[in-house]
Amino acid sequence: MKQVWSVLAAIFLVLGAGPLAAQSPLRITITEGTREPVAFAAPAFVAESARAATIAADLTDVVTANLTGSGLFRDIPATAHIGRITSFDAPVRFSDWSLLDAQLLITGSATTTADGQLVVKFRLWDVFAQAELGAGQQFVGPSSSWRRMAHRIADIAYERLTGEPGYFNSRIAFVSETGAKGQRRKRLAVMDQDGANLSYLTGDETLLLAPRWSPDNRKILYTSYASGQPEVVELDLATRATRPLTALGQVAFAPRYSPDGRQVVLSANEGSNTDIYLVDPATGARRRLTTSPAIETAPSFSPDGRQIVFESDRSGTQQLYVMPATGGAAARISSGPGRYGTPVWSPRGDRIAFTKINEGRFHIGVMRTDGSDERLLTGSFLEEAPSWAPNGRVLTFFRETQGAEGAPQIWSVDISGRNLRPLPTPAFASDPAWSGLIQ
Repeated sequence: MKQVWSVLAAIFLVLGAGPLAAQSPLRITITEGTREPVAFAAPAFVAESARAATIAADLTDVVTANLTGSGLFRDIPATAHIGRITSFDAPVRFSDWSLLDAQLLITGSATTTADGQLVVKFRLWDVFAQAELGAGQQFVGPSSSWRRMAHRIADIAYERLTGEPGYFNSRIAFVSETGAKGQRRKRLAVMDQDGANLSYLTGDETLLLAPRWSPDNRKILYTSYASGQPEVVELDLATRATRPLTALGQVAFAPRYSPDGRQVVLSANEGSNTDIYLVDPATGARRRLTTSPAIETAPSFSPDGRQIVFESDRSGTQQLYVMPATGGAAARISSGPGRYGTPVWSPRGDRIAFTKINEGRFHIGVMRTDGSDERLLTGSFLEEAPSWAPNGRVLTFFRETQGAEGAPQIWSVDISGRNLRPLPTPAFASDPAWSGLIQ
């Protein structure tokens, strides 16, 4: 077999690289209603070398946690297992797993090579059909990439059973906050989508807000107050170097990359007016897209790059509008009671997420791109800043509790409003931004 090396992280080799085997009956159909999670068993991966024993157990734990965390899968704990997997190539005794009503079985192994590389193999099995779900796969890379490999395994399992891409091999940038309310110190942080591999990208000397990933996951835009007023800064993740994005000579904030990464859309003040501008990050050239005397902000591109959704108070209250990416006439899409803000287009292109404020409560919601089928997924004292998972099925946002000790925390929810849960961070956290899948 030919090894295919990745320059980013887990380097993998597909076994049996032809078409997938005929699909068995096991399949999750994602709908907006109630779903019964698929029961699965993931016996501990077989350690094929002594040095891989700890990693083999950790791989199993992360794969299990990723799948159960999606709300679509239910783990059958190891204490209930009847059978044992002692060899990756040994025949599966399906009767041992069907007795537990397991629908999906995940088997795997880990070993280390003489030069220190980690080799991880896995297979997915439809227990009722007693058949393998497609071809098994193998990942090869440095031992430090084991967690990335586990995320990839969970992504493949998710896709095989739902027909849609997974989202586990991704990261979340956010603002980490420490200190008393009203005196919080903030710094930019990044972590895996499950809270692991946390690192800090900036110090906490100055206020910063609203990180946004580049499409290739190599850079992050954010709003910095280092100069005393908001300006847009671009951070290179490989070098940690930062630079002001433009020389606008004015207040600038709320940036987002275009889908191809060649343009940035942002809000900027010219005199007392706040409008939306399109900026070339390479040259600093800018073009004004809106000319209304209202406040226009929080722009977000559609995935095809042809349209921009934004918030504006041109109608007298904070509402959502869609315009061509070249500027021009904008159509209002929000129509319910209350105010709407922080819109962001789904990577699937079918919906727009937003923050809604109505009758003293904040909500995270989604609507179709024409404003129809509005659905509120959450509601609390204060919550905002939705951000889409790369597959467009899950949202992350932050929620702040009430009172003098109130503090922000990052949460996630799927677009049906189910599986609402907090994400682990070591300190207070706000302004989450989900990366694309890591290749």
